[in-house]
Amino acid sequence: MAAPTPHEFLEKVIHATADGTHIRRCLQCGTCSGVCPHGFAMDYPPRSLIAALRADDWYGVLESDTIWLCVSCFACASVCPQRIPLTRGLLCTLKTEMLVGGSIPQELQTALGNSRRYGNALGESPRKRADWAKDAGVPVPVMANHREPVEVLWFVGDYGSYHPRVQQVSKALARIFHALGVTFGILGPEENSDGDTQAFTGEWGLFELLARKNVTAMKKYSFGQIVTGDPHAFNAFKHEYPRLGFERPVQHYTQFLTDRIGQLLPLLRKPVPKRVTYHDPCYLGRANDNNVYEEPRQLLKAIPGLELVEMGHNRALSLCCGGGGGGMWLDGFVWEKAHTRTTEWRVKEALAVGADILAVACPYETPRFEDAVKSTGNEGKLLVRDVAELLAESMFGE
Repeated sequence: MAAPTPHEFLEKVIHATADGTHIRRCLQCGTCSGVCPHGFAMDYPPRSLIAALRADDWYGVLESDTIWLCVSCFACASVCPQRIPLTRGLLCTLKTEMLVGGSIPQELQTALGNSRRYGNALGESPRKRADWAKDAGVPVPVMANHREPVEVLWFVGDYGSYHPRVQQVSKALARIFHALGVTFGILGPEENSDGDTQAFTGEWGLFELLARKNVTAMKKYSFGQIVTGDPHAFNAFKHEYPRLGFERPVQHYTQFLTDRIGQLLPLLRKPVPKRVTYHDPCYLGRANDNNVYEEPRQLLKAIPGLELVEMGHNRALSLCCGGGGGGMWLDGFVWEKAHTRTTEWRVKEALAVGADILAVACPYETPRFEDAVKSTGNEGKLLVRDVAELLAESMFGE
């Protein structure tokens, strides 16, 4: 298939989002490239990419593979004075063209192949998707067996289901739901990856395949709302699944628990006398019109004895963990090109404010930041805990 001309590519960008025509307003101010976490290592960060298109330097764009350094963190789009949908429109569309042309790092190709074959990027059997729940300490109903209406359909996600470290977060959240008397169920083997990260690698066809499988499964059951611990799944259900005709109320678990903080407060009995700083996930904040910044902080402040301190980069200015847009599966490629890790920057920033604990609210972040603590030589100086784990520690003494 022949590569599109610059004009044809721009037309694809314009039609990728409702406000795609804003790309014509680019001022070439460079704000987007300056805020990009890997902009320094990219041949064509957002401003340069638009300039290259205007100058008909399309050959150079297609010859470069540094678009895969884009972690779809929405930093560029959030600061653009002309409100150009850079992440969802421009950068994702270029990734799609690179995929069509066969220019894709092997690490990413493996993850996408696993997603297509197994329904998850980790290459795990769908039959094992609910195995983590066997020793959760509380009943975790699988909807196919439960068959009764529930208040919450809990979308656990790939890493919450399969990754040994993130399974601990899932177990903590199950115990919290149970303590609050929430009726909930999970899809278990019927659940597939939400598809959001695959979509932001430019693989929208794979996203649609995964999403339609999830929609087919969810339509079989009666539930009040979707709750997920994965900001990427939250983003997908909020913004992308409605384009496929499926729209249901969805909350990140921090929103859901904050709405029930009156019930939660009496259960927070054990003090957690730690200095804690919170990392804002890109897909709860910048990527989302909900701007879910305060709910996680309200939950942390509710824990007795806990002191919450802020890093310099917080809320809309949060540094990306590097896991979005396929970055979760491109660590080797990113290191080769950039010789740095955004997770290490964040760990150093957390230590700079004297934190004992770096609190997170995304399944990508717990293992990524724990690896960064080790790679920076700071083992024993900083712990990484999901907000749900800190709540469970106060509630159950774990």
